Amino acid sequence: MRRERCHPVNQTFEPASPEGEASEPTQPTGSGFSSARLVGAGILLSRVAGFIRDIIFARYLGNSGYASAFKGALRMPNVLQNLLGEGTLSASFIPVYSKLLQKGDTEAAGKLASAIFALLLALAGGLSLFGALMAPVLVSFFLPGFEGEVRDITIIATRIIFPMTGILVLSAWALGILNSHRRFFVSYTAPVLWNAAMITVLLVFGARLDERGLVIALSWGALVGGALQFLIQVPWILRLQRGLSFRWDLRSHGASTVLRNAGPAIMGRGVVQLSGWVDMVLASFLFVGAVAALSYAQTFYMLPVSLFGMSIAAAELPELSRTGGGDAEPLRQRVAAGLRQMAVFVVPSVIGYLVFGDVIIGAMYERGEFTRADTILVYLILAGYSIGLLASTATRLYSSALYALNDTKTPAKIAMLRVVTSALLGGTLMMLLEPITVRGVTVSIGPGVTVFGNPIGAAGLAAGTGMAAWLEWTLLRRALGRRIGDASATGVLFRLIGAAILAAAAARGVLHILPPLHQIISLIVVMVPFGLLYFGLASLFGVGEVRTALRRFRR
Repeated sequence: MRRERCHPVNQTFEPASPEGEASEPTQPTGSGFSSARLVGAGILLSRVAGFIRDIIFARYLGNSGYASAFKGALRMPNVLQNLLGEGTLSASFIPVYSKLLQKGDTEAAGKLASAIFALLLALAGGLSLFGALMAPVLVSFFLPGFEGEVRDITIIATRIIFPMTGILVLSAWALGILNSHRRFFVSYTAPVLWNAAMITVLLVFGARLDERGLVIALSWGALVGGALQFLIQVPWILRLQRGLSFRWDLRSHGASTVLRNAGPAIMGRGVVQLSGWVDMVLASFLFVGAVAALSYAQTFYMLPVSLFGMSIAAAELPELSRTGGGDAEPLRQRVAAGLRQMAVFVVPSVIGYLVFGDVIIGAMYERGEFTRADTILVYLILAGYSIGLLASTATRLYSSALYALNDTKTPAKIAMLRVVTSALLGGTLMMLLEPITVRGVTVSIGPGVTVFGNPIGAAGLAAGTGMAAWLEWTLLRRALGRRIGDASATGVLFRLIGAAILAAAAARGVLHILPPLHQIISLIVVMVPFGLLYFGLASLFGVGEVRTALRRFRR
């Protein structure tokens, strides 16, 4: 079955130094930034593997209904994974476990790790089984706009993929252990195996199976890859934490604190997942490729969030947890310095996506079943997400600082407000740009807009998400400021934005002067001068973090 363009889904188819100083800023002591580089390196490898997977995926499945079916099936189990996995463990388990290690109480730390593993194993196993059995209900709940063949294949893929989430929850537990012992690289590189399993399936069966068969084979590849991601971390866990018994003992030291903090943490992660669910529900009523298009854009959006937001936040959490109970000033310095480090790399990501995101996406995906119209649609969605990219990365560190202060409730409450705002803004913008059809009834509040024949309601949905991220940033910054004082990077931020805008304008101008080039060559022609000009101008503008980063790069 080949895809249909632009048909509704309901058819039968589918700081320590002052910000203004030009001198190199004082860095917090400790291993946080060295660890952040390890986390960033591991995430980079896994993201590169993810890009390779998506490039091959786009070649064979493009922006079709089958692509949306697989992306939707893969997204649904992530609700469970994120509820019980890394987000919750980062908020509840890592601070308590890290403090036990800091005190030298390795026996109590081992008992705590064993108890949490046993609890997660039981919960993940039971819920994974429930998900596999209840796949039709879940598809109707998460993707109510899917009908016909698209819905049928989504149910099959969900049944195969859902048990993977239980394995990935255990992988998140392993990540928490390794992070607390400052062993960052292995845990953040492990997802390479998950991507590698799917890449292998695509390469072996991409040209041999039809689209339906390829989605089923790819679902099995995701399940096998999840198992590999967990198993690769096990030898390291056993080496660092000997004597793990994996016994159900919730009376062990610290377990009550972990469970007490887990409730608000799960609520906070649940709110984030609620936001993703709302996006999927709304997107399922849009044209048949909207869910897949959102997923392609999110791959690019999550790259700087992961590399420069999650890496610093994940590396800093154990360090913040070790100092969170004492003087607030060291905590404030670590947060402020981390924000400056993030801004150096996130600011050019935002400007780059906005100014030449079409060049980036075209070079990566535009071949085979993925057309120029798909490139422009994904670019518009990415531009919407990019509005909130800087805020989304900063909130990761703000939340980690609050977690280190044993405050998991504040991030959860603020996340709930952000989700409500995102749904209202995104839903309104979406319906202004594209009518939706619900059970044969067309609903519209605007004229609708198409670009290259594609409706662009998904871009409005993404823009609502981006704008709501700034609300979360504002409220988290204010809440943390009341505890530790102002921790921001606004002084550096404006200089970085100026450097990025000038560099992007010059790079885009070079592309316009030259004759039409191959897409990959165009990408190189844009990115090389953009990067060189940005770092040169930022250094000229007195941003000390840039000079530090360049010296480290030269070494």
